[in-house]
Amino acid sequence: MGNTLIRNALMMTMNEAGDVLRGDVRIVNGRITAIGGSVGVDDGFVPDEVYEADGRVLLPGFIQTHVHLCQTLFRGRADDMELLDWLRTRIWPLEAVHDEESVYVSALLGIGELIQSGTTTLLDMETVHYTDAAFRAMAESGIRAISGKVMMDRKGGDVPQALQEDTGHSIQESVALLRKWHGYDGGRLQYAFCPRFVVSCTEELLVAVRDLSQEHDVLVHTHASENRGEIELVQRETGLRNVAYLDSIGLASPRLVLAHSIWLDDAERDIIKRTGTKVTHCPGSNLKLASGIADIPALLGDGVHVGIGADGAPCNNTLDMFQEMRLTAMIHKVHHGPTAMDARTVLRMATIGGAEVLGMERDIGSIEVGKKADLVLLDLNKFHCFPSYDADLYSRVVYSAGRGDVQSVWIDGRLVMDGRIVKTIDEASVLKQADEAIARLLARMSP
Repeated sequence: MGNTLIRNALMMTMNEAGDVLRGDVRIVNGRITAIGGSVGVDDGFVPDEVYEADGRVLLPGFIQTHVHLCQTLFRGRADDMELLDWLRTRIWPLEAVHDEESVYVSALLGIGELIQSGTTTLLDMETVHYTDAAFRAMAESGIRAISGKVMMDRKGGDVPQALQEDTGHSIQESVALLRKWHGYDGGRLQYAFCPRFVVSCTEELLVAVRDLSQEHDVLVHTHASENRGEIELVQRETGLRNVAYLDSIGLASPRLVLAHSIWLDDAERDIIKRTGTKVTHCPGSNLKLASGIADIPALLGDGVHVGIGADGAPCNNTLDMFQEMRLTAMIHKVHHGPTAMDARTVLRMATIGGAEVLGMERDIGSIEVGKKADLVLLDLNKFHCFPSYDADLYSRVVYSAGRGDVQSVWIDGRLVMDGRIVKTIDEASVLKQADEAIARLLARMSP
């Protein structure tokens, strides 16, 4: 990876003290070795590359804690629907006709968008088949990711036959993927077990996932309490609400990441707090599917680790963290007052807070010596971000900035985007392949 010096940056470190520093960042073999005033000038450090930040804002890369890369191809194909209809009539049928190439292209399309909008790490959930192709896309693109194949072994209902798995085969394939990809490239790629949600999984599968996550010390990534209809199904089948059921079988733990968690009762909130279970807030998706608004201020008040995710392109239409931050900062003010979810709190959720959700806070999420150099350079010298005189920098980033302001992105110290051009993905080729792939999938769905 070599040695890099980023010179003259305005650093929002997101460290515990919230320091904002002006100066240089020294990167050696993918990690930050010095920050502050002109580092490397007096001690003989000779970088292989010098990058002039010219006083622009340097942030730790955004961390999205719930994404579906396999669904990026479905953007605009499932608008204006509620969750269960959205799944049954659009998403599951589309996932059922995926092929290896379409999963690969869908992942590249999503990763390109994520990098261009400043995301350097994601927690991803794939579909039932061809997850290896998504991992190949992640490996080639340079993104930092935790991902896994979705697990769906409950038979019947409206789930297409192609997505209905045998329990043993689902577990076997998941373990094989873990052995192949977990720890790839020095840990840049990791594996998580991804049972879709309680509605689509047998207890046998969920208990096996519990044991495997303990054995391999990896995350379990699932959906819970996103929609009231979903909760009614779980109660009918198990006699318990979502989180209470997951706790009853021993899944609730610091390794469990629950996407959405909108419709929690007091007992479920207590379970999440007691067990150290993590939560992902997906405001854009939750609003578009009319699912509801999670009580994030209350969860944060309980000391729960909460991250932010865009979810998937067909339930949000964009994977832009700036949009998710702005929504997170604004929608909760309606119920909790104007001081709720201030810009500093929200930016923390998008960076070091996301790292805590993933258990990676020692390596990413802030600009500190010893951490991996996952960095984003913003150019706020624009009409929409001025005046800058005596302005709050957190406010400018969360309330005013947008993905078009992301100029450069480093992951593991590698410059993966510069001047708004992603260097690791051939954009023109991926766009062409994306149109060809969705046309192929739609043709397969035709009667």
